[in-house]
Order: sequence, then structure tokens, then C-alpha cells
Amino acid sequence: MLPRWLSPFPVVPERWESLDADWFTKALGRDHPGARVSAARLIQSDDGTNRRARFALEYSAGSGPAQLFLKAHSPHHRWVHLRNGNLFLESRLFAGNTPLPLEHPHVYLAVPDYPRLDFLLVMEDLTLRGADPRDALRPLTPAQVASGLAGLAALHGHYWGMTARSHRGLGWIRQWAPSQGWQVGLRKRVPTGLSRSGNELPDEVRALSADRVVDLWAANVTTLVSGHQTLLHGDAHVGNTYVIPDDSTGFLDWQVVRRGNWIQDVGYFLVGALTVDDRRLHERDLLRGYLDALGLPDAQRPSWDEAWHRYRQSPAYGLAIWLSTLGTDGWQPHAISRALTERYGAAFGDHGTAALLA
Repeated sequence: MLPRWLSPFPVVPERWESLDADWFTKALGRDHPGARVSAARLIQSDDGTNRRARFALEYSAGSGPAQLFLKAHSPHHRWVHLRNGNLFLESRLFAGNTPLPLEHPHVYLAVPDYPRLDFLLVMEDLTLRGADPRDALRPLTPAQVASGLAGLAALHGHYWGMTARSHRGLGWIRQWAPSQGWQVGLRKRVPTGLSRSGNELPDEVRALSADRVVDLWAANVTTLVSGHQTLLHGDAHVGNTYVIPDDSTGFLDWQVVRRGNWIQDVGYFLVGALTVDDRRLHERDLLRGYLDALGLPDAQRPSWDEAWHRYRQSPAYGLAIWLSTLGTDGWQPHAISRALTERYGAAFGDHGTAALLA
């Protein structure tokens, strides 16, 4: 049997318009084996950090989703993702039918296209469930963050104690590390991000050089190899979340999936998803709620002192990532990057993060 990436069907299209009804019939074959698509109409597409498209489907036999959402890599950003080690991670995660016990989009087909340095995901169109995608300009409420943390706790608890040997089928998932690939991009872009940031950054951040910001990022990432290890979403910022009508929070874009300490998801999500005032008021209760939602015996889960210490270290990660993003043109709108640098910067100052990582 040929490897999935050498099979004749799943070739990532260069143009969305080239996809016909038979292609979609095959794409849905695993979940809807009796369905036959008679018409597929492209209703929306864009080319940002990834190529995305939405199709409306009609059926001549059986039944299936009325619409699908497709995602592939943009050639403009392919080499950055390859350098960071992220190019194929999401497609491999879903191609392997990896259990993810939290709210996330259903994926019908996942193809890591190694020869072409590309991938393809065919997934549900979340708009059909009334999902509301969020970003930094539309932050979550404390209740919605609590829902997201409960989902992360379910994911983390399922893979608690994960090692390369304990989950051999996921041995390809890398341990978080401050790799040179990541640091090259950060050291290039953080200086521009600092120059573009305004008065929203506290004095504790404005006193730092760009290299010091990246050094603290690396120090924080280094801590993720110790303590309780699990499967991480890896990029759980508010822009990768959505809220469905029952106010449950879900997670999109699993392109940075990693193995490491649980705090990377929790700190990155909690600090960035709330306004600064809401975070200051609710962060302790939300962190305690996450620990309770793990559903693990006391002896297996982090103590409060350990959790609070790691949480106070965590803003160094988001601060560097979003200063770097603010230093780019085309990755994210500057308004979103500024809002997130403000939140991570405020938490960095509030919690004395630099001293904790010294």
C-alpha cells in the first residue's frame, strides 16, 4: 500500500477553481461513503498566512455537509513554517485521526504533501454551527475563557505524562525547544515590533532590548521541557479560537502542535484572550478552574505554587511572539498585534516575569 502522500488522489490544488464534484466525493468518502457530490461552487477564498476557501456542495446521492472549508499553505509563508518546523504538523495530526477531546473543527481529509512542501485540510464549515471566530479586538469573556481552559484541561489530561515512548504513534510530535529556526525570525522582527509599539507597553518591557526580549522567550520555552508533559495545541492565542452558540470555546489551527509542559497553552491562552482588567480580576480563579478540570489525583497534578509560578513566567512567550508579529507586514493587522503585545506586556510587568526567568 502506498503512503498516503504518494496516493494518486490527494494532490493539493494550485487553484481552488480546479476542484470538481468528483474530487469532493472522494474527499468525503471516509465520513460519507454513500454520498455523491453533483456540484461544488467556490463561494469564498483568500490568501493570507494560509490559502483558504469555502465551497457549497450539492448531492445527487446520499447526503453530506452543505458547505466545506479548505485550507492549504500559502507559498508566501511556506519557508517560514518550514524553518520553524511547523509545515506539516496540523495535517499529520488529523491524517492520523488523533483523538482531541475538546471543541475543534471536524476534519474530513488531511493530506501532508511532502514532495510539494504543502498540505491540505478539508474540514467542516464552522459557520454552519453558528461559530463566532474571535481575535484580539473581540476578546473573550471570563466565562468563555473558563470554557476554553476546561477544553484544554480535557486535552492535557488525556495525554498527561506524554513522552515519545508512551504515545509511539505521536512520536513525530516535537518537544518544545527554543530552536534556532524560531530565534532567527524573532531576532529579526522584534526590533521593528518594539519601534512600532506605543505607550501601551509598561516600563518593564520598554527597558528591554530586542535581544533581551528573545532571550527571555528562549528561557521560558526552555522551562517547558520540565514538569508535567502533555500534548499541546501550541498556538492557543485568541485568534485561533471560536465560540459556538452555547458559549463553548473551541480551538482552530493546530499548526504548532508540540509536546511540553501544560502551562504553554494555558498561559498563552488566558493572558491573550482577556482584556487586561478582566485578566487581573479573574486569572487566579481561572487557573484554579483549569487545575480542577484536569480531573487528576492531587499527587499527579501541579501544585498551586508550581502552577502560579509557571503562569507568572509565561507572558515572556506571548510578548516576544506578538512583538515579532507587529514587526511584520501581512501576517496580522497591526491593531491585533498591538492589542496582544499590550496584554502580554501588562502581564509581564504585573508578574515580574523577567526576574522569574533570570
